[in-house]
Amino acid sequence: MNASDHRIKIAILGASGYTGAELLRLLAGHRGVEIGALTADRHAGKPIGAVFPHLAGRALPDLVTIDEVDFASVQLVFCCLPHGTTQEVIATLPHHLRIVDLSADFRLADVETYAKWYGHAHRAPALQHEAVYGITELVRPALGNARLVANPGCYPTAAQLPLVPLVRAGQIDADDIIIDAKSGVTGAGREPTQTSLFAEVAEGIAAYGVAGHRHAPEIDQGLSVAAGRQITVNFTPHLVPMNRGILATIYVRLTNGASIADLRRTLTTAYDGEPFVRIVAEGGVPATQHVRGSNLCLIGLAADRIRGRVILVAAIDNLVKGASGQAVQNMNAMLGLPETSGLQQQPLFP
Repeated sequence: MNASDHRIKIAILGASGYTGAELLRLLAGHRGVEIGALTADRHAGKPIGAVFPHLAGRALPDLVTIDEVDFASVQLVFCCLPHGTTQEVIATLPHHLRIVDLSADFRLADVETYAKWYGHAHRAPALQHEAVYGITELVRPALGNARLVANPGCYPTAAQLPLVPLVRAGQIDADDIIIDAKSGVTGAGREPTQTSLFAEVAEGIAAYGVAGHRHAPEIDQGLSVAAGRQITVNFTPHLVPMNRGILATIYVRLTNGASIADLRRTLTTAYDGEPFVRIVAEGGVPATQHVRGSNLCLIGLAADRIRGRVILVAAIDNLVKGASGQAVQNMNAMLGLPETSGLQQQPLFP
């Protein structure tokens, strides 16, 4: 019996995008899985190296259409398809498959909220009720029995990891949260648009989705669960001229006599022993170049000049902890594999 007989066979649907390529990069170092199928409709029939030259030379299957995949031989699927189309595809997949969905199609638990923010009725509501929203560190016990995991958005990951423990502890005013977040251009996906052109992005910074970004209800949802009541945050994303990374600067007000030292203790306790979430030393401030290429989330705290307020700063790589890395982490937790498998790459610096 060879080593591959012990591996979990997986498929990546939509492997020609940034998240698909990142999954392939991360899984190259994962000894517990074997890649059985890669799909990409427009590039079907091509080797992966024709789409991503940096992946040429690896022993990977050629790209095919979804209809050509033999799902009987696959145990888990990563779905990297566009928002709005994923739910219909997943609804047709064989029931034995376990699924990690990197689109937004199953992140919002309420289908009416989904329809409001995404402009159409949810096309697989029964599956929506089955989905587990998967920020790994916050829902780990639920992942072991999950069939469908909704991989969180990048901004919501950077926001919820520092905020959820503090909201649960009642140490900050959950009705007074301001999230100012910046993202690299890969957050917009690989399909070219005017706003992602070099000339449109370089040498500038721009707010977008102001008071209407689709990640806002996702953040609200997570914090509402933590608070036990409806929470609405002030969230504004910005596009900055870098390839990857998210920096979330979060402004909170202390409550119930809490101090910044109390907040630091709460976060340190919440993430004690976690391999990927780190609270930086007092006086330290995370930066995107400290996490680039890794599955890390770094969190810093600073006392505001305004009495009773604290500034939280969280840094992640939007393609790793904000997407494909968290997807691999969720897969590991679902399958009972070591959670760090395939995710031990150190950050790239500078």
